[in-house]
Amino acid sequence: MASAYAEFARRCGWLRPDRVLGAQDVTAEFGAPSVLFGGSNPLYGKTLGYLSEDPEQPIVFFHLWNGAAEPGGWPPEHEQPLLLAVRFGEGPFRRSFTFTPEGERRRPAAATATPAPPGR
Repeated sequence: MASAYAEFARRCGWLRPDRVLGAQDVTAEFGAPSVLFGGSNPLYGKTLGYLSEDPEQPIVFFHLWNGAAEPGGWPPEHEQPLLLAVRFGEGPFRRSFTFTPEGERRRPAAATATPAPPGR
């Protein structure tokens, strides 16, 4: 959800990135995020956002998660967060949000089931 709020805030002119990506950054490597949602502690999940100077270009978001055997469990399963999903582009959330293979594997069974048609 952080990525959806960031896109809205950017369109409204409220988002103030820590930095923006130049063409050299994109072709070389991502580097530090333009916007960090969550803390810098690697033991916690977070969302990294990358945006260019051109507000017409969409933001790229990387959703990271450390996992825990049980909700609220400690310590997390991983010392460094895993990439679970990427969001890029505007439009409907389901079209701009893509799970990585690891994210698909970790989705709850109910989230992957096809919903029944209304009225059934």
